[in-house]
Amino acid sequence: MNSSTAVTLPTYEYQTVTVVESIIPSGLGRSRMISSEETRNYQDFTSSRSEEDDERNKSDRGDIRVKNFEETKLLNFFNIAGIRFQNIAANDVVVTSKINDMASMGWELAFVNSGVESFSGNDDSNGIFVTRYIFKRIRR
Repeated sequence: MNSSTAVTLPTYEYQTVTVVESIIPSGLGRSRMISSEETRNYQDFTSSRSEEDDERNKSDRGDIRVKNFEETKLLNFFNIAGIRFQNIAANDVVVTSKINDMASMGWELAFVNSGVESFSGNDDSNGIFVTRYIFKRIRR
């Protein structure tokens, strides 16, 4: 390759789909798949702090919130009898449907990240399993 030949690399855009699945006993939680239909520029809500300038970020939370998003209902992992494997399978097919739909629009699944805040006994009524699906496609 000639050293004067420039190679143009593609520029990607990214989209995040977040799945929140309840792991609260007795099926009391809410499970959803969420994807935003708005954009935000993180720089609008970012400040730099240093030892000399340690003023806290004063971004308005209302400016950060989005009101236009897609919300898909999912089933909870638990019902009154305990863990419900049928609900997990149902969520899998709904999430897979979303992934297939995104793929048909040119999005490629690039990263998957998950985390859990699990039920830790009778005194803990909290529990969610969160999975973030990060898609990318060449910017048009």
